[in-house]
Amino acid sequence: MSDQFVEFTTDKRFVRRVRELKTIEVMIGMYCAHHHAGAPRCAECNGLFDYAQRRLQRCVFGDAKPNCAKCVVHCYTKDMRERVRVVMRWAGPRMLLRHPVLGVRHLLADRRPVPLLPGKPVSKTPPVD
Repeated sequence: MSDQFVEFTTDKRFVRRVRELKTIEVMIGMYCAHHHAGAPRCAECNGLFDYAQRRLQRCVFGDAKPNCAKCVVHCYTKDMRERVRVVMRWAGPRMLLRHPVLGVRHLLADRRPVPLLPGKPVSKTPPVD
């Protein structure tokens, strides 16, 4: 039986979203460890991370998405957006000390231009008068 090797490649389409997911996971973990004194995330913070993960996976911009603060589409509900804002305001400055690479990449991503909203698909059939 011969060994088959598959070349490892990174799908460049999803690199930004994976990094953003890791960033929000670290931020929520830092916030929870400080405010809720839990080594693993508490149920409330776990729910917030799960919600953020679902929103990130379903983003209309795909991997070209801007940071959520600059996005033209607000896919978070009002109360969840406020909870994430509180977590990021607390964890953001501390990211530069504890996770400098993630923190700097998040700041650099904030400088990227905001893409336009994807257009609606054009129908191939002409309208009937």
